Amino acid sequence: MTAPTGAAGASPFDPIGDMLGRVRAEFAGDDSGAMADYIPQLSTADPAAFGLALAGVSGAVYEAGDAGTPFTIQSISKPFACALALADAGVDEVLARVGVEPSGEAFNAVSLEPGTGRPDNPLINAGAILTSSLVAGTGPEERFARILDLLSRCAGRDLVVDDAVFTSEHDTGDRNRALAHLMRAAGSLTVAVDEAVDVYFRQCSVLVTAADLAVMGATLANGGVNPRTGSAAMDQAVAEQVLTVMATCGMYDFSGEWLFRVGLPAKSGVSGGLMAVSPSQFGIGMYSPRLDERGNSVRGVEASRAISERFSLHAMHQVTRSGPSFVRVAPDGSEWPVGPRAAAAGRGRRPCAGPVDAGLHRVRHGRAGTPDRAAAHRRPRGPFGGGRRPRPCDPVPTRAEALAHLAGTT
Repeated sequence: MTAPTGAAGASPFDPIGDMLGRVRAEFAGDDSGAMADYIPQLSTADPAAFGLALAGVSGAVYEAGDAGTPFTIQSISKPFACALALADAGVDEVLARVGVEPSGEAFNAVSLEPGTGRPDNPLINAGAILTSSLVAGTGPEERFARILDLLSRCAGRDLVVDDAVFTSEHDTGDRNRALAHLMRAAGSLTVAVDEAVDVYFRQCSVLVTAADLAVMGATLANGGVNPRTGSAAMDQAVAEQVLTVMATCGMYDFSGEWLFRVGLPAKSGVSGGLMAVSPSQFGIGMYSPRLDERGNSVRGVEASRAISERFSLHAMHQVTRSGPSFVRVAPDGSEWPVGPRAAAAGRGRRPCAGPVDAGLHRVRHGRAGTPDRAAAHRRPRGPFGGGRRPRPCDPVPTRAEALAHLAGTT
């Protein structure tokens, strides 16, 4: 467990890092599942590795366990390649070539529309191969360079390819080539097969860490703006579209049950990575290479479910005045967990302490750093002239209450 990074004036008291450490300890002993071996290089990973990280929209990052261990991004690259295709080709062109419906089948299944060869969605292998081909570029080198640049901007650092994994994928990727040939024959894939799969293999072989995935998730949560660098990686509308597809299709043929139980947009990869996003709040990155029969990280799925249930993070959860949120930033920069018991207690109220990182809403500041409560609770105006109902600020627990809540004694 490590202290938060990137939060100015952050308190050494670290309830979020402590929470991640507790969740890791709870599931670290689960040795069920198997290593991915159809890409031989992936089977060389340490099966005991287990890292968790959370990045808030303030830019603070919290880590536990092997959050700094590098692994290849694999299918978690797919939402970002899709984002680039949407930005380059536009929604109509992308949807004409790739659907956005859950396939209900394995990630490498032949899920193509009869007659057109249109893949069900961009997060299965067939859809990802086609989506990457829609990224603008004069050839495969430029298309991949642009995908790598977007991944790096979302992570907030320069990422690189693991050449050994790329070679392993290239040498054993006949099924992906077969999918590409089927799409090429049907007319949905318009570039050469070898060119399309080369870009796809390379994007899957980019090295990341769980902490990187957390920041990348926070970038999506933050409307496409990396909270660590402050730079826009994609338009807000594109981030929203990508999160929508992640919510319905991101966990392969487990996507429906994942949304039912965890309730967060997410994407998994066969190297053991998992990225989940709470829009406007935070991103979570996890790494544990033991996979279930659907290709999702066993420990990652269980840890995500535990965090979502304990802090009521489900997207459909009704938020009320005394209802739970996740964390709130106090005036001294420290972040406090607010859950069902801590919020309901209502003791030790602190002033409204914006900006809220992973809380229920943002608090805008007026002059001299004073929270502008009217702005915080004003109905935001959108394209339909309305917005979310204003909500009073939830109480922030005292330090003792936060510790007691994490310990489960309140």
